[in-house]
Amino acid sequence: MHICKECIQPDNRPGIYFNKDGVCGACLWEHEKEKIDWEKRELELEKIVENSKKVNSDYDCAIGVSGGKDSTFQAITARDRFGLNCLLVNYQPENITKIGEKNIENLKNQGFDVVTIRPNPKVMKKLVTYDFFKNLNPVKPTEFSLYSSTYIIAEKFNIPLIIQGENPGLVLGTSLTGVGTDSNALKANEIQTLSSGWKIYSEIDGINENDLFWFHYNRKKLETSGTKGIWLNYFIKEYSQKHNAEFSKKYGLVVRERNFDPNSIGTYNPDFQLDTDLTQVNQLLKFIKFGFGQCMDHVCYDIRNGEMTRKEAVELVFKYDGKCSDDYILEFCKYIDITFEQFWNTAEKFRGDVWKGDNTSRTNKVWSELEKIQ
Repeated sequence: MHICKECIQPDNRPGIYFNKDGVCGACLWEHEKEKIDWEKRELELEKIVENSKKVNSDYDCAIGVSGGKDSTFQAITARDRFGLNCLLVNYQPENITKIGEKNIENLKNQGFDVVTIRPNPKVMKKLVTYDFFKNLNPVKPTEFSLYSSTYIIAEKFNIPLIIQGENPGLVLGTSLTGVGTDSNALKANEIQTLSSGWKIYSEIDGINENDLFWFHYNRKKLETSGTKGIWLNYFIKEYSQKHNAEFSKKYGLVVRERNFDPNSIGTYNPDFQLDTDLTQVNQLLKFIKFGFGQCMDHVCYDIRNGEMTRKEAVELVFKYDGKCSDDYILEFCKYIDITFEQFWNTAEKFRGDVWKGDNTSRTNKVWSELEKIQ
């Protein structure tokens, strides 16, 4: 077990890259950003934008949106900075939160055409249940339809450009996945989760391929037609979690109240994962499998942005990482029709080898490494 020498990201994140000096791929991207000729990058983007405007289509670009900080920044930037006629594609999560409803309505009211996609809820419930018991990853099927819906709509409407937010190969350092570190977002089907393939779901009782229309896109067809897919963070220097949040709040983004309880969601940051509470449960499950959750992700962003020291980050991780309110767990249990006891019995089966000891004296290898920083 190793911790990045610059942030505190552990080396057991799936697909993570560390160089020979012990620096993770996400920190290496921050260093690379300092050397990039961003004016040249923007000229590249402007050429892509101008080419998309020349295509005989009702829309210049398609953008997947939730109404959160990143998608609000993407939509406003594409329209107001680059003059694109945008079609926004909203994947509506199961059990959308009140904040999520407010934010997607706010984005619509900024003056966009929006297509909202919600796959068959009975099918989605089966898939979420399956992946909870099979992989302890209940958000996995939602990620297939979250990404694919924008590509499907772009193909059906003959839209020449698809704009996505950030390449995880860069911002998370997961460059060992097929998605790579370039600007090509048509490779989204090679992201860690999606690369496992959607057809496995057709083997579930009561599910066939016709039920999974929104869970995959025809990348070859898009490539053949000349459709471009880009990661916006590859071209725009200021793209970051903090910048996007502050930008989007000026356009009406609603975040959690200042007095929210960080212990309930496992992080101190009020700006993340606002549209569904399933994320909070999934981050708890990630913590059980890998020994880190979303607080770890958030402090690493803030270290790289110069917002906090590694020592401060470790203190926050010890304080909040892996926490999740029983209310969210019970809500999830009700959704997939299991008991609270079944939830925890299943979760314990997936506790990774990052943990040592039993329930009464268990230690986390990630935290053991973090203690050395203090």
